[in-house]
Amino acid sequence: MAYRPSRRMKKTVFGAGGIALLAGLNAPAAWTFASERYEDWKIAQPGYKAKYGSWSQIDIPEEYRTNAIHAALLHTGKVLIVAGSGNEQKKFDAGTFDTVLWDPKANTFKKVPTPADFFCGGHAQLPGGRLLVAGGTARYERLDGEVERAGGGMRVKNESPDKAVHLKKGTKFRSPSGTEYVSKFDVTVPKAKRAFGKKRNAAGVMQPWKTRIKASETRVFVEAAEQGKRYVTDDNAQYEIEGLRGKDADNTYGLSEKITMEKQDFQGIKEAYEFDPVAERYLPVDPMAKARWYPTLVGLEDGKVLAVSGLDDVGMIDPGDNEIYDPKTKKWSMGPKRYFPTYPALFLTQGGKLFYPASNAGYGPATKGRVPGLWDLKTNEFEKVPGLTDTDQTETSSSLLLPPAQDQRFMILGGGGVGESKKATSRTAVVDLKEESPAFKTGPQLPQGTRYLNSVIMPDDSVFTTNGSKDYRGRSASNIHQAQFYDPEQNAFQEAAAPKVGRNYHSEALLLPDGRIASFGSDPLYDNQQNTKLGHFEQRMEIYTPPALHRGGDRRPALGAGPETLPASGRATFRTKQADSIVKARLMRPSAVTHTTDVEQRSIALDVQKSKGAVTVGVPKDKTLVPPGWYMVFVSDADGVSSEAKWIQVT
Repeated sequence: MAYRPSRRMKKTVFGAGGIALLAGLNAPAAWTFASERYEDWKIAQPGYKAKYGSWSQIDIPEEYRTNAIHAALLHTGKVLIVAGSGNEQKKFDAGTFDTVLWDPKANTFKKVPTPADFFCGGHAQLPGGRLLVAGGTARYERLDGEVERAGGGMRVKNESPDKAVHLKKGTKFRSPSGTEYVSKFDVTVPKAKRAFGKKRNAAGVMQPWKTRIKASETRVFVEAAEQGKRYVTDDNAQYEIEGLRGKDADNTYGLSEKITMEKQDFQGIKEAYEFDPVAERYLPVDPMAKARWYPTLVGLEDGKVLAVSGLDDVGMIDPGDNEIYDPKTKKWSMGPKRYFPTYPALFLTQGGKLFYPASNAGYGPATKGRVPGLWDLKTNEFEKVPGLTDTDQTETSSSLLLPPAQDQRFMILGGGGVGESKKATSRTAVVDLKEESPAFKTGPQLPQGTRYLNSVIMPDDSVFTTNGSKDYRGRSASNIHQAQFYDPEQNAFQEAAAPKVGRNYHSEALLLPDGRIASFGSDPLYDNQQNTKLGHFEQRMEIYTPPALHRGGDRRPALGAGPETLPASGRATFRTKQADSIVKARLMRPSAVTHTTDVEQRSIALDVQKSKGAVTVGVPKDKTLVPPGWYMVFVSDADGVSSEAKWIQVT
């Protein structure tokens, strides 16, 4: 008799066969799932963490999630995360500007009222501990084909020495033929200046004192009152200002610049504020003379701050009208004139010159301002530094003053071509400014061509580098989920644990006082490999814990009581129970980073003297090496395990 399986057996056989069939169909997915589970297990092992470090994600309440465009560490230990309008036109139009204050120690968040759109402004640490924030966004770009009304610059002249003129947004400028343009911003035109002098007559005899009036001038962006190409003009015509009467109308008028229907770039603002970390609020100071979007602010040895480059109030790149801010007077003055592309990386060197490694971000022609060199602010001379390769790929590169700062070695890492170029380089290079004829020497290659790389100096003198993408703004799913340490002594990279979150444009990373690294932001152009789905801003935050902190355990050095202001002797003593194990001390300036540009961070080697229950550190008195401000003091043992930082103010 033929064998017939039971109904139950049929079900069992069919079930097993179905499972086998499904397993075959889903083998790639099952393999991926298994691989991911194994990877999660592997990176969670203590041995792995002790060798490569580890990543964790911060839980951010929804109401505090924001587009982290800028990040700065304050001397209170909190991190100021500035979005402004956050590259969102609708927030700009609504006047909704964000700043979030994050306390890494308590993991708490606070929203801070934001008085202006600081999106793509500049920032620098001030000697007293405040953060200077200057520039930002006055208007979002309009691409070719999006411009409906002709627009351009209108120079507003005031010939009255008696009073300034304030014109509100919407003021109309009218030509004799009736053509009208409308201002898009409020503008104040200062009083004209009286100039005194003597003049010789025909006989060569000096005439009595004569007074001449020098008209003041301010520029404002205007748009045509109506649509149409008939409003496009190259003429420098004179325009009367609607609403002015009598002498006011005679003394104040407009002079048009080129008005076109071409692409209109982002436009900058002149506003400047100091953020007070103690009061936790923005305080207004005098505005800059020039509007700036994408500027670099760099602190100088006297505590003043130099503002460089940026797009102006009509979207043109600044021709080199740099300004200096004095935190004592809260006012600006004009600095040495020199052109740079936007967000140039400018580092204060020992001796007071600024070093430009050619790193920059965003705007400027490929043939101008791309050469590395030393800029002497006193003579305004620029000495080129040779040897750099891939000079057409320095945009969106990372650069820094290698630790310790006394060595005066600078590094550039990665970068890409100008604008939306697909080029990306794996090149790194280092230059020693103490050499008789400084020149870049090629360093170790990055794992692949990388733009938007973030580099962070560590207390053990290594440099942590993370994230970035192979293409412009992470295009074609090109984010790089990798991290590595650079060892300046060995001139080599060492692998680090890979971040889970990909980051490219508008991302930042900085060192926290507890020795960990915070990583923020990312603004991809697209969200898929096919470049068909528009990108969204990455609001997750990750924390990297370096290997040394996993190895340290209970033996991690700890600094106790000590001075909050550096004594005049330049020496500070801190209590500690681990004095015998301490071999290194570093003075580290807190970061203020945006667009892979962080010219604030620096690490200075300190002299170390140990005694029973205490360690004394000696700080160099050279202000070009240690500009005034608040710093973190870290001490480390022979295994590279660092303490948490103690804050100290260097005056």
